[in-house]
Amino acid sequence: MSIEAIEQAIPHRPPMRLIDEICEQSEKSIVCKKTFSADEFFVQGHFPGQPIVPGVIQCECCLQAGAVLLHQQMDGAAGSVPVATRMDSVKFKRMIRPDDSVEIHVTLNDQLSNAFYLTGKMMLNGKLAMRLDFAVSVSVPESPATNGEAER
Repeated sequence: MSIEAIEQAIPHRPPMRLIDEICEQSEKSIVCKKTFSADEFFVQGHFPGQPIVPGVIQCECCLQAGAVLLHQQMDGAAGSVPVATRMDSVKFKRMIRPDDSVEIHVTLNDQLSNAFYLTGKMMLNGKLAMRLDFAVSVSVPESPATNGEAER
């Protein structure tokens, strides 16, 4: 999937778009790739002389991959945005450094109404680097008629 297609599926843009490529996708799972560079803003001070990708950025990679996966579940509703509501059981197993390429695996486990429950894993050289369980809810922007604007 091209960068343009990724950006049609999620609202993130550089420097916060953290997915470079979609490798595989099915109804319930997705595999993405990301290569981190030394120029990324988040490694500039984390840590000088020994840069590593912050854990929160690794989590965001999984959240974005999940958002791409859920794009097809949202029936193309214009402006629909999956918003993170929970992260559980986050575990970091390996340090990820600039120039590392990772595979991001996300699986949709369950859906209740507009809430989606997923598991994300980041693989480095075929080994587990981090994992988390997370939930998102899909919000659809309100139209002017529903947010009180039409009543004024």
